[in-house]
Amino acid sequence: PPEVAASCPCTTSTRFLPASARHPVLTKISIRMQSRGVLAFLGPAAVLAAVLFQQEAAAFAPSAVGKLALRPSSVNTRAGVPNFLRLAPKLRNAASPLKMAISDEAQIATTGGTGGFFTSSNSEDRRVSPENVNGRQKFKVVYVVLESQYQSSMAVACKRINVDQENVCVESVGYLLEELRNPETLQAFKRDVETANVFIGSLIFVQELAEKVVEVVEPLREKLDAVLIFPSMPDVMRLNKVGTFTMAQMGQSQSVIGEFMKKKRQENGASFEGSMLKLLRTLPKVLKYLPSDKAKDARSFMLSFQYWLGGSPENLEALLLMMANTYIYEDQNKIKAEEIAEPVLLPDIGVWHPLAPRVFEDSTEYNQWYDNEHAPVLGIDPKTAPTVGVILQKSHINTKDEAHYTSLIQELEARGSRVICIYSGGLDFSGPVEDLFTKGAVVPDSVINLTGFALVGGPASQDHAKAVETLARLNRPYLCAVPLVFQSFEEWKASELGLHPIQVALQVSLPEIDGAIEPIIYGGRDGLTGRTVPLPDRINLLADRALKWANLRMKKNKDKKLAISIFSFPPDKGNVGTAAYLDVFGSIHAVGKELRRQGYSVGDMPDNAEALMDAVLNDKEARVGSPYLNVEYKMSVDEYQELTPYASELEENWGKPPGNLNSDGANLLVYGKKFGNVFIGVQPSFGYEGDPMRLLFSKSASPHHGFAAYHTYLEKVFGADAVLHFGTHGSLEFMPGKQVGMASSCYPDRLINSMPNLYYYAANNPSEATIAKRRSYAATISYLTPPAENAGLYKGLKELGELVSSYKGLRENEARGPSIVNAIVAAAYSCNLDKDILDLPAEDADAKAMDLRQRDDVVGQVYRRLMEIESRLLPCGLHTVGVPPTAEESIATLVNIASLDRPEDGVKSLPRLLAESRDRDIEEVYRNNNNGVLEDVSFNQEITEAVRSAVRSLVERSTNSAGRVEQVSPMAGMMDKMQGGTPWKRALKDKGFNLEDSAMAQLFGYLEFCLRQVVADNELGALIDALDGKYILPGPGGDPIRNPDVLPTGKNMHALDPQSIPTSAAVDCAKVVVERLLERLQADNGGVYPESIAFTLWGTDNIKTYGESLAQVLQLVGVRPVPDSLGRVNKLELIPLEELGRPRVDTVVSCSGVFRDLFINQMNLLDRGIKMAAEADEPLEMNFVRKHALEQAEELGVSLRDAATRVFSNAAGSYSANVGLAIENGGWEGEQQLQEQFISRKGFAFNADKPGMMEAAGDVFRSSLSRVDCTFQNLDSSEISLTDVSHYFDSDPTKVVAGLRTDGKKPMSMIADTTTANAQVRSLSETVRLDARTKLLNPKFYEGMLSTGYEGTREITKRLRNTMGWSATAGEVDNFIYEDANSVFIEDEDMRKRLLESNPNAFRDMITTFLEANGRGYWETSEENLDRLRELYQDVEDRIEGVM
Repeated sequence: PPEVAASCPCTTSTRFLPASARHPVLTKISIRMQSRGVLAFLGPAAVLAAVLFQQEAAAFAPSAVGKLALRPSSVNTRAGVPNFLRLAPKLRNAASPLKMAISDEAQIATTGGTGGFFTSSNSEDRRVSPENVNGRQKFKVVYVVLESQYQSSMAVACKRINVDQENVCVESVGYLLEELRNPETLQAFKRDVETANVFIGSLIFVQELAEKVVEVVEPLREKLDAVLIFPSMPDVMRLNKVGTFTMAQMGQSQSVIGEFMKKKRQENGASFEGSMLKLLRTLPKVLKYLPSDKAKDARSFMLSFQYWLGGSPENLEALLLMMANTYIYEDQNKIKAEEIAEPVLLPDIGVWHPLAPRVFEDSTEYNQWYDNEHAPVLGIDPKTAPTVGVILQKSHINTKDEAHYTSLIQELEARGSRVICIYSGGLDFSGPVEDLFTKGAVVPDSVINLTGFALVGGPASQDHAKAVETLARLNRPYLCAVPLVFQSFEEWKASELGLHPIQVALQVSLPEIDGAIEPIIYGGRDGLTGRTVPLPDRINLLADRALKWANLRMKKNKDKKLAISIFSFPPDKGNVGTAAYLDVFGSIHAVGKELRRQGYSVGDMPDNAEALMDAVLNDKEARVGSPYLNVEYKMSVDEYQELTPYASELEENWGKPPGNLNSDGANLLVYGKKFGNVFIGVQPSFGYEGDPMRLLFSKSASPHHGFAAYHTYLEKVFGADAVLHFGTHGSLEFMPGKQVGMASSCYPDRLINSMPNLYYYAANNPSEATIAKRRSYAATISYLTPPAENAGLYKGLKELGELVSSYKGLRENEARGPSIVNAIVAAAYSCNLDKDILDLPAEDADAKAMDLRQRDDVVGQVYRRLMEIESRLLPCGLHTVGVPPTAEESIATLVNIASLDRPEDGVKSLPRLLAESRDRDIEEVYRNNNNGVLEDVSFNQEITEAVRSAVRSLVERSTNSAGRVEQVSPMAGMMDKMQGGTPWKRALKDKGFNLEDSAMAQLFGYLEFCLRQVVADNELGALIDALDGKYILPGPGGDPIRNPDVLPTGKNMHALDPQSIPTSAAVDCAKVVVERLLERLQADNGGVYPESIAFTLWGTDNIKTYGESLAQVLQLVGVRPVPDSLGRVNKLELIPLEELGRPRVDTVVSCSGVFRDLFINQMNLLDRGIKMAAEADEPLEMNFVRKHALEQAEELGVSLRDAATRVFSNAAGSYSANVGLAIENGGWEGEQQLQEQFISRKGFAFNADKPGMMEAAGDVFRSSLSRVDCTFQNLDSSEISLTDVSHYFDSDPTKVVAGLRTDGKKPMSMIADTTTANAQVRSLSETVRLDARTKLLNPKFYEGMLSTGYEGTREITKRLRNTMGWSATAGEVDNFIYEDANSVFIEDEDMRKRLLESNPNAFRDMITTFLEANGRGYWETSEENLDRLRELYQDVEDRIEGVM
């Protein structure tokens, strides 16, 4: 076609596809443009005509194709005929994937030049200059765009002007927004604008780059003849200049329009954009007849916007000619008015197909054409074929940059699927989805959004609630694929990072909030032409996965095959079914029952969880007499190699198959058990857990042969229609590969391949769930963590509490009071509280020598510590999927919800209301409580008891006889008035507080809503919906106490918009914590401020708290986050020292791999903030960031800016320091190895000047850590504490810093605890003791765990092992913790028997941990204890091996 030939620098020679092939069907071709080695995709008009008419390839004569060189793929041929030319009459059998558009050996051009950091493209490739001016007037146009699809149309438009116009010619040059990060490119841009007549900008929504555009264009605005800015940041929009028209004038002069827009926005959310587009169509016609210059200029702007939206070369040519005629050469008649065409626009909303005769505005008409004309030619039966709905971006259709769309359509149709593609002229797709899909003639079976944007609002502002409502009504799986915008294909392919961070924020994070799944890259930008080219293997995968989801909708339940994957970590029989706080086998049993009820074939699945577990573990003997799990399938090496395309690539790490893991020496073993069409399999572990050298040196390792064989079995032997990963978390999503935007070489992508991946994930862990969503294409289903209870007091602590109660009644009795104080002091020592109360009197001190105030101070300190233990929340037992909490179990959660202020909702906490009823400020009560003031420790406990009583009364009113909440009763009623008020008012009165119901109405209304959420449940319902091919409602993950919207569970969990944090509330909370941290450090260090703090950042914590710990780092260095004009947090300002009132504290930030993946934009923010502080010209004694950076610059021979690098993490695609792995498996030589692992794996720096690149920076990491005075982490949730998971000690650098400091001084270690309204800062050792007392040593905790049997024993052992982890990394575990644990679990014969019978493998690991703790010098104990442990170990070993 002429338009293709005009825009492509093609070769002069043409080679044709073989004409000898009998009746070939030309389904696709590759086009090599030898100029600069670039590839382009032939437009659909010529290519697909052959599909329709089954013409010989030779029929394409040079006159029809132009200068295009056609050639077949060189691979996958049969009998000399390429796959894509095989005979396929009417394409009835064209089900094989089509390797479309780019041949395997294709090289996408990426040229050099002054490209940006994320693109090697060159603005010079977008420069068009007239070859011959010939006395014509030349004008210049400079444009900046977010995406590159306008490049080709603009080039063609300018070339046409230069050929056709007699009096004018044009020079144009375009810049991609991201290129402006490069200083050289920015200078080139500035030079171009200085000599330009017209500047055009569109979709400039990246704040820091928008500032650069404004910085360049604003000073030149008056000099420019016209400035056209289409939807962008407000500061950029204000640059608009079209004659007398500006955006401000538009708002003033067209107030009726402004009011109309405002009204529509209020009425209809983001749908007002549709009305704006209609206005855009009609307004120029109206303004045309108005005489004023302002109306003329406004019309010109509106016409310009129409031309721009039209996007075609014809529209852009008319745009440039109109601007030249009207504003550059005004009244000179350089261009004839009749030569300036009116805008040619497609309908604002429509159904598009590359072979359709037109764009349809009605789905009924489209389906008639498709079913009657198109489908028969393709051999598609409309009655039985699945239908895939596709959402497109109109600008790509306007600019004829739709090759990637056409490619996917072909792949879907080649697999026998119907396709319906819709678009919207704006960025609100809810209307088209509702009208053309949900209410359309044919409702799709699955939907793919190819725009990459949120369904409503695009990159600027979103209406997620409206999107979710729309998608819920559609009720189909919703995939959101991503085109590369800021990278060329080759750059993405070579990048360890994967997708550009800004794209992750805009086109992955935001669609996830809509409920989107599977962010698969499907199109890449050609670095030379700017056109989008399809990525064949990615499009094949996307087509396969969309149809697999559609298949779930169409297939009968009895025929569906489900593979359930359970995890085993560390690899040991006692750990099969590892999942955070989940009773895995009990939950699988619950799922099996529901599947049977829904008509699935589950064979002879046992009718209880114990028997199910035995079947998977082989039988009873598997836990006792056999070292092997049940083997479901033996895969020969030949079969493995045939079915696993990448098998040979694993040999570098693991040698020839079958290897030693999941192998019997001859075959690869798949562990698990099949029940009808349900397979329960044990996912293999990483494979390198016991190899210290791999842990130390390997950035990542490929999966072993057994791991690959397991997933090959699921897909290609068992034939799973879907996979259900059971519980938080497995290893698939953490396999090597890109962070986001997987390639076919990434192992998560290879392993899951085309199988829909459902994943039960703990509701409190959205960050790792997000990794699973992005790297293994998981559709997550959240499950509840176990109900929380107050830890309570037990044994000696309980007796101590009784003594305190006695003292409070007799404190003024000079005979009894002192003796009780003496007993309290003695009991405190016996409970090891002296380690927490540093000024506790000596055991031989006599309280008779103290006055009343001194005695109160002693008792107040003890009482405060007791209440800290008693009121701490701990999850009890394990959760079973589909079993909501009882009424009793929901009380503790509601108490904590009631105890938090929620200023955003205008809700005061109940403790605050109770304090105010006594004319007290709750903050003062908390402060005095923390300082051990007896009166306020008692008052705080009085408030706590009153809150519990009031909440209990609320819950009991809605509790049935079975102890469950079925329907929350109305909050107010006649009975309340007759009985003197609500039950909670009466309960508070009984506790001595008088509050009117009116004062509590808002709070208790909120609590009733929360109660409904807590006891609701859709965990099984969501799974069945997903297996039926339905939409899973999305919801946030996090702490249900902070954010009750996390409930009810059974949601497709998402994180948050990364550009929304830290929120202003998080910044306020961060200030409080930083103040308390610095106060504590000063108090412990003679009043001296710390100069440097090593700070650990976690992904989940920042999601739960909306960026509190992120804000803490900024507060420490004295930098304030500032929202931009769209409310996104991506600007910073230095807090003046006068306002800060203290020195800036240097902060070395270690980000978890998950934080790096989710919040790389915030890493940019941190790096910029810290370097801003380092470059501030301030006294060194008031700016420790600058002080240390100057020292390091000299020490390392680098610039000050590089020396101020402080933001570190793992290399891209790598996670954790592997310290936890080493400790969990015992595979470590000594602490030096752990410290080296930490530095080598976490020493990759983020640089805001080269955003997104994680560069090895071990020298500056070591140098920065060597100056650290304190290590610091946050605890934000009662559900996960220091010993619940290995992550916390894995990332703790305390002993690393001690080893690096030149003075040998061990740094202080602090933990901030924001799990309650009364935020605390404690030392690490205090926190470990508190954790041990409330969990490991607490009968309420370990009895709750033991009640669940097999999994519970493993959970207890895990906490002991994690406790030892803190000994290894920080040396902050007291001897009494090991001693008391030994007393509880080893000395007690009955306890030993229970542990052995429930999980002998886990019990053996417990014994091993005790012996290892002693052997490594962390626990001093008697020889009697050690002999008992050694003897027990041998007995358990013999029992496991079947000797006994």
